[in-house]
Amino acid sequence: ARLSGNAGENWRVGIMNMQTGSEDTIAASNFSVAVLQRKVFQRSNVGFFLTNKQVLGTDEDSSYHSNLYNRVAGAEFNLASADNNWTGKAFYHQSLHPGPEGNRFSTAAMILYATQQFSAGWNQSYVGRNYLAEMGYVRRNAYHQSNPSIGYRFYTMSERVAYHGPELEADFIWDPDFTLTDREIDLSYSLMWRDRSSISLGLENSYVMLLEDWDPTHTGGDSIPAGSEFHWNEISLSYTSTMKRLFTFALEGRYGGFYGGTRAGFEAEINYRVQPYGSLSLVGSYNHVVMPDPYTSADLWLVGPKLDITFTEKVFFTTYVQYNNQIDNVNLNMRFQWRFAPVSDLFIVYTENAYPNDWTTKNRGIVLKLSYWFN
Repeated sequence: ARLSGNAGENWRVGIMNMQTGSEDTIAASNFSVAVLQRKVFQRSNVGFFLTNKQVLGTDEDSSYHSNLYNRVAGAEFNLASADNNWTGKAFYHQSLHPGPEGNRFSTAAMILYATQQFSAGWNQSYVGRNYLAEMGYVRRNAYHQSNPSIGYRFYTMSERVAYHGPELEADFIWDPDFTLTDREIDLSYSLMWRDRSSISLGLENSYVMLLEDWDPTHTGGDSIPAGSEFHWNEISLSYTSTMKRLFTFALEGRYGGFYGGTRAGFEAEINYRVQPYGSLSLVGSYNHVVMPDPYTSADLWLVGPKLDITFTEKVFFTTYVQYNNQIDNVNLNMRFQWRFAPVSDLFIVYTENAYPNDWTTKNRGIVLKLSYWFN
């Protein structure tokens, strides 16, 4: 159950509760979220939240027996200046859970200055070694991260070209002792035509020190040992067509190093709109990874057609199929939507995963979701 919305002109509130049942050795759990947000200045706000996961009905065989609860409390400030040139965010999150004490927090601050021609920003974050957010996503613990960026646009008087210009972005990750473990520097130059089509050329320099043994193609081959260090460069070229036509597409190709080997990749997205009835699209990517012995090389495919149908102004249907040879899987997702009142919808979603060779079902599920707007 969820309730969210405005409480007066300056306050927003959100409350959600979810109960799950037990399955095999996974115990039943209750999940709750509460959020309170207050508008400050002209376009900024401060917010506070609390999440709580409580495991219910555990026994000695439960996989969650040693972690009966996980709570995270946090505060954040979101900045947006009146002229929108300055935007930013700062937050502090504290987790509460059984286990090791100390360093159970994460914090970050981001600031961006952007005008029509110039932009510059900086993001700085830290995640503690014992920070745990089971109701969120933490890609890794115990690190400092810095993300500077700068860009400039040259506007032209040309009848075809709107603007062009360079952009430089960097991503650095250090361990708690400030030993560099990851570095990525991207330099790109983009050109935008007046019909909103664009082209971009990029150069990327990367460094990685593996913290764990890792299979670079995720295909079950030998793993590169932890502590290995790699440097490589990569070049990319991308093009996006104008969105004004019924037929649109986006293409990207890249080539460069990859953990001691090489990778050549190509991505494409093609879309055709049949107004006002819907659209048909196809998304695909191919990566040719060549690794030195004894590691496994691979040709990785990801292909997915998608169909959107508009039956009426209130009834919609979407179906999506994705083939992934890396995990030997075909995923089917179908979604029916009925907008029975303004901003109020009934969703019925069916999803299934199967093996591509004989279509044997791995798992399937159906979801019913109902939302209503009180106004």
